Amino acid sequence: MFDHEKLLKLAAYKMPFGKYKSSLLIDLPEPYVVWFANKGFPAGELGEMLAIVYEIKVNGLEYLFKPLRP
Repeated sequence: MFDHEKLLKLAAYKMPFGKYKSSLLIDLPEPYVVWFANKGFPAGELGEMLAIVYEIKVNGLEYLFKPLRP
């Protein structure tokens, strides 16, 4: 289970590089997140956050982030 602080951080976390630089992770297209899941998530906090976003997207839970958006 996630703590509230981590969910708030994830809701505001932005992609630091690439085509979707500066996009909120939760707004990344699902195929892009699935590509990361297949290739391997980056090390560190970004990889951890992307792995959570992957689980959220494949389970259709994006709606949970509407009230948490910055």
